[in-house]
Amino acid sequence: MRQRILELADQLAVHGHGELVEGMVGHLVAISHVTQEQSDWALLHGALADVRDGLRVFSPHRYRRKVGVVGSARVPEDSAVYQQAVDLSRQLAASGFEVITGAGEGVMEAANRGAGRDNSYGLNIQLPFEFTPNRYIDPRNKLVFFRYFFTRKHFLVRESDALVAMPGGVGTLDELFEVLTLIQTAKTAPIPVVLLAPDGDDYWQRWKRYMVKSVEERGMVSPADAQIYDQASSVEDAVGVIRRFYRIFHRCRFLDGERLQLLLHGAPTAEQLKAMNHMFPDLLHGGTIEPFTHRSEQGVVPGLQFHFDHRCMGRLYGLIRHLNDLPLTGDPRLEHPEQRQ
Repeated sequence: MRQRILELADQLAVHGHGELVEGMVGHLVAISHVTQEQSDWALLHGALADVRDGLRVFSPHRYRRKVGVVGSARVPEDSAVYQQAVDLSRQLAASGFEVITGAGEGVMEAANRGAGRDNSYGLNIQLPFEFTPNRYIDPRNKLVFFRYFFTRKHFLVRESDALVAMPGGVGTLDELFEVLTLIQTAKTAPIPVVLLAPDGDDYWQRWKRYMVKSVEERGMVSPADAQIYDQASSVEDAVGVIRRFYRIFHRCRFLDGERLQLLLHGAPTAEQLKAMNHMFPDLLHGGTIEPFTHRSEQGVVPGLQFHFDHRCMGRLYGLIRHLNDLPLTGDPRLEHPEQRQ
């Protein structure tokens, strides 16, 4: 085995991440001294295979922003929810976005159908019962078969620059809460989260009543966290929320400690910056919101940086909305951020 590992090491592609690769091999050695259970090693093998397959599909396509669309696999083709999902993804594709779904039927099929094969990705899951991917996804280049739900959800969150949740069951709510939890705890960067249902469908109103009555009023979640998501009753509103989120805001970077950087499409004036410091002092762990410039291969990008209180993600969304409302001449490009966190 040691000889085989050395041979495999010689096949590694040349890159600047040798310390990370060495660390991964070290973890495997350490695990080998912790457990000899076949099921434990099968878990590691399957999870790494999932990551490999996911990276194979998404790595070549990170120059375009993507929207994850989740919803029930059980809605029929003639339902208002299905038709709205088709229209949603058609308009997202027309706006320059690609679409990611769970590759199944119902809302997932409708979303891939509306976006078309060239703009669709599918995250299929192996289940004890049949789960055939829908026909609107390119099975060779845009489809991933996952062994585990946790790796599947990881790629849904990691590769999505926005999430639209439509009416669905346990799986849909699981995916929605996964995204909300990771954003709320600052384990992933903020993205627009839109709750969408046809006009007259009270699915999300009921969900929000539960969140207020059973969760928020008991002090188990901050009222400000409701700013993390938006509710829409029309496709135009949903697409508008997503496009507006990236009008001035481009992406954020969590650095060492509490420092947070927001990269922007336009630079606020000194007077606008003063107003932001007056409006959002609760975001800060000391200091002030300050301007900076980020230099990359794409050129010089303006931005803001500050020591961020990670318990205030809802208020961070308030700052992003404030930035996007400023009368700045933005450059709302849809190119993918330079790196994933």
